[in-house]
Amino acid sequence: MSERNWRVVNPNGLRRVIVTKELPGDRWLQLLIDADCRIEIAQGEDTLGVDEIKAAIGDRCDAAIGQLTEPWQEPLLSHLAGAGAKLYSQYAVGFNNVDIAAATRLGLPVGNTPGVLTEATAECAVALTFAAARRIAEGERMMRARAFHGWLPTMLLGRLLYRQTVGIVGAGRIGSAYAQMMVEGHKMNLVYFDVRRNEELEQYVADYSHFLTGRGEDPVTCRRVESLEEFLPLCDVVSLHTVLDDSTRHMIGASQLALMQEDAILVNSSRGPLIDEAALVEHCRLHPGFSAALDVYENEPAMAPGLADLDNVTIIPHLGSATAWTRQWMAILAAANVAAVLQDYPVWHPITGLEDAEPFIGDDPLPHAAPSIVNAVDLGLPHITSH
Repeated sequence: MSERNWRVVNPNGLRRVIVTKELPGDRWLQLLIDADCRIEIAQGEDTLGVDEIKAAIGDRCDAAIGQLTEPWQEPLLSHLAGAGAKLYSQYAVGFNNVDIAAATRLGLPVGNTPGVLTEATAECAVALTFAAARRIAEGERMMRARAFHGWLPTMLLGRLLYRQTVGIVGAGRIGSAYAQMMVEGHKMNLVYFDVRRNEELEQYVADYSHFLTGRGEDPVTCRRVESLEEFLPLCDVVSLHTVLDDSTRHMIGASQLALMQEDAILVNSSRGPLIDEAALVEHCRLHPGFSAALDVYENEPAMAPGLADLDNVTIIPHLGSATAWTRQWMAILAAANVAAVLQDYPVWHPITGLEDAEPFIGDDPLPHAAPSIVNAVDLGLPHITSH
């Protein structure tokens, strides 16, 4: 064990699980206690390094629950597997910090927590959108500086988004939820850029448009655009919701920013490296009518030089899933993956795109299955689709 303080729960448990951060709620702990686990939880707010995590794993560890901020690459995964672990479970839905191929070669299942972050993250993206459009952060700074001396007709004029066009990059769960909130809540037209057509989203917008016309109101539209170059100039708002991989890293750089409307709003609540942050700083400096609203950063927690100095950039500290309900259920799903695999339960819906956490949410006992193992198919793990 490293020199860091670790809180131990159920010290006599036969199975040893390390957890690299304190997690909210208690139900996740009870799941592990019921699976006869000794739980060792790192204390403190700083991110654990590879050597510290290796020291915590030691030479015998049955599972680990870790964070998106930690480098779960081959050296760390190999050490975990060598200690006899049966899985690594990530306290996040994303896993671009995990070398899935290496984990699979090592025979190590990797869990994540899909399905419970959707609305929270989409709501955060909506909040960022309107904070940028209505210059909320600038107004808040003005009030704290006691610089507000009375109402003025031209003070902090922002953008009206009602009946404008919102664009999403990535029409998965979170992107679709954000799009629906913006379309239904503010009667915005929708364009989306995705490698696959989302027929369910298109039908949702069509149904809502039919509802509007039935009330004598103008319809709304939904359109899929197949190239980023065609997509960007169409949008008053662009919100990023795609995965991070080699094809999407820096997908928004100087040339893409130049294609956007002069007073467009760019929102990122997905992955920081989707945007070339240095290029964004330069673009925002040169185009003061342009706005960006960010929850994630290219080299998090660091920001590109100059980003924090720009009035037309709204910045918050990775709060996308930060509701009490969401974070507690993330902990439950992460622990449920561990408890299930350690007890040789099957995997629930191991096929990518079909993960569904709904049967695991609520007061009823959880199914005897792992909610989500991202490499279950490649590992040939057994699965069930009902409970």
